[in-house]
Amino acid sequence: MLQGKLVRLRPIEREDLSNYLEWVNDPDVLAYFGSYLPYNMLKEESWFESMSQDARVLNFAIEYEGRHVGGCGFIGIDYRNQHAEIGLFIGDKSMWDKGLGQDALRAMLDYGFDHLNFHRIWLRVFAENKRAVHAYEKVGFVHEGRFREDQWRHGRWQDMLIMSVLRSEWEK
Repeated sequence: MLQGKLVRLRPIEREDLSNYLEWVNDPDVLAYFGSYLPYNMLKEESWFESMSQDARVLNFAIEYEGRHVGGCGFIGIDYRNQHAEIGLFIGDKSMWDKGLGQDALRAMLDYGFDHLNFHRIWLRVFAENKRAVHAYEKVGFVHEGRFREDQWRHGRWQDMLIMSVLRSEWEK
């Protein structure tokens, strides 16, 4: 388990899947995250099983005051080149804008650099997701590039930003 100032990150358990299922089917949560297709419990269980067996994936449930509020993790872990993509979402909308995502990111970055020996941690974010972009910048992520009209969402093409933080930047 990882501890931030506000949140605790713990392994995802099968009992958490009903929360994830609710969140990944909520249009507000999915505005800038996840699939645009509806999920059912069979798909959630399949995701849980596959990610549990994949050495290139490390996911955590985010808890705040003992309550499961979201998820985060590393995907595409490349141990040889010491980098991974990070992802995060707060699914419980009543917990938005409380700094929980930034706190979870800081805990994940500490873990990635200090324990997993990563050199670079990167992410993708919709350019229109101003709240997330601001949070990533505040934690120390730097803009690397933009994939123009990369994703079809909400009836139009949207740009995707690539951001990263290097170990040397994080240690400052």
